[in-house]
Amino acid sequence: MFEGDGFGVGLTINQLDALPCPGAELVPADPDRHPTRLGELMPVAARDDVGLGQEMRRANIADSRLWAYRLEMTAQLAARRRDDRDRAPDRPGAAVPGWTTTSWVLDGYSEFLPDEVALIMNCSRAEATRLTEAALILVHRMPDTWAALADGELNWPRARAVAAEIVRHGPDLDPHVLAQVEAVVLPQAAELAVSGLRALLRAELIKRDAEAADRRRGQAEKAADVRLRRSVHEGMTELVTVVPHPVAAAMFGMVDVHARQAKSDGDQRPIGQLRAEVMAHSTLRPWDESRPAVTAELRVLAPLAALLPDPADPAVGGEPAGNAAVEDEPITAAHLRALLTALDAVCPGGLQAPTAGSLHLDLLGAGGNLLATLTRRELERAARRGCRLHPGGDCRCAIVERPPATDSYRPTDAQRRWGRARDRHCRHPGCRNQVGRTDLDHVIAHADGGATDCDNLCCLCRRHHRLKTHAPGWHFRLDPDGALLVTTPTGVTRISRPPGAAWLEPYELGALPPGLETLDPAPF
Repeated sequence: MFEGDGFGVGLTINQLDALPCPGAELVPADPDRHPTRLGELMPVAARDDVGLGQEMRRANIADSRLWAYRLEMTAQLAARRRDDRDRAPDRPGAAVPGWTTTSWVLDGYSEFLPDEVALIMNCSRAEATRLTEAALILVHRMPDTWAALADGELNWPRARAVAAEIVRHGPDLDPHVLAQVEAVVLPQAAELAVSGLRALLRAELIKRDAEAADRRRGQAEKAADVRLRRSVHEGMTELVTVVPHPVAAAMFGMVDVHARQAKSDGDQRPIGQLRAEVMAHSTLRPWDESRPAVTAELRVLAPLAALLPDPADPAVGGEPAGNAAVEDEPITAAHLRALLTALDAVCPGGLQAPTAGSLHLDLLGAGGNLLATLTRRELERAARRGCRLHPGGDCRCAIVERPPATDSYRPTDAQRRWGRARDRHCRHPGCRNQVGRTDLDHVIAHADGGATDCDNLCCLCRRHHRLKTHAPGWHFRLDPDGALLVTTPTGVTRISRPPGAAWLEPYELGALPPGLETLDPAPF
């Protein structure tokens, strides 16, 4: 590892294929140990200002070379994932044109290539798509730009901007025109800001292809959409409307006029808040009673450990500390009575479903695993009925359980409700498609002997349902605690856990399932 005024050598010795002797005990790994860090090999505090600047520059060069290496590997993986691996268009399970937006750069490659890159790189599918586009553009269409990145002469943000601009230009770009543009832009690229580099690329492309801007505008109109985007402000969400510029300007002008009229009439709220209110009223039209009301589904998460005041007290159906069940915790009559009391204390008359909406109660065990889900009416009926074997007693019998298995292929309504309550969205690692847009799929196919049981069902969006069923080399496994393990054809495994545990505080979880901390969590 060379430095400005010397070098350091790091040596790591690993014993490979060492099998322990029968009966021998393995020495537990030291939890405080970690891989040797570069700052330990080359202490940064020992450098002066000039040395720090030089080393930061060398680190940037090394980072550029690593990115070129990543792009080269991504392009090689793409070459091994052609679209002949996908389901033929005339066969069941094939992609339906228009369901998803595809990139022209990825034509000819497997539709599931970005999903595999996303799990390998531990990023979202959108980011993986952009990375794969950049790899194919730079490695195959702009080799001189890729070489500048590989030699450390161009950094990754600029190389990524170049690739993104070519992707935006569209598939009709003549290779000779692209070569001419690259020859002009590349010598200046390292000295330009990213925005300036994009502007230079656009100018050179239009200079050599006058119809390019018109083509891009025509293609851009097909991307018109309305979507939600998380806001940086707590509890707020952005509603993004992508429309042609004249339409957007007219929409904003209408909203701004009405907001300023409200301001001149004496409304003291900030103008931005007034614009948002005008936009919401223009869309929702609360004065129009002929339109269906907007309602909601209310879900109450009730950890068993938090329902009873003293879990170790046998009088309230608890069990001695240190002997807590993890997987099959019984939901007793005492639990349900405590939950009903808590709901009745929320508001006069007790917590009820919103108008034209629904109220579901999810009962969670240790680690956030879902034990049962029921409506307010089912809760009241079960609490009133109690245990049929021990009427009037506070026994440990379970009176509410998960839906039973069925012999049919199609899941029951109770199983669908339970699966959606547990998963809340598509369970493929990194996918956030809403549960209303998912299928309750057999992890082990029903045709291969997989049971129609909650332990073999999980919510997958149609894309990832098709990936699991038809993409070669992928493996899915659902553990008893609800963790879904997905392994790519390249052998990378990511884990998606039921999101219930994320809603709980540590003191509400109780005893965690054994080995939970050793699993590799999904990053999203």
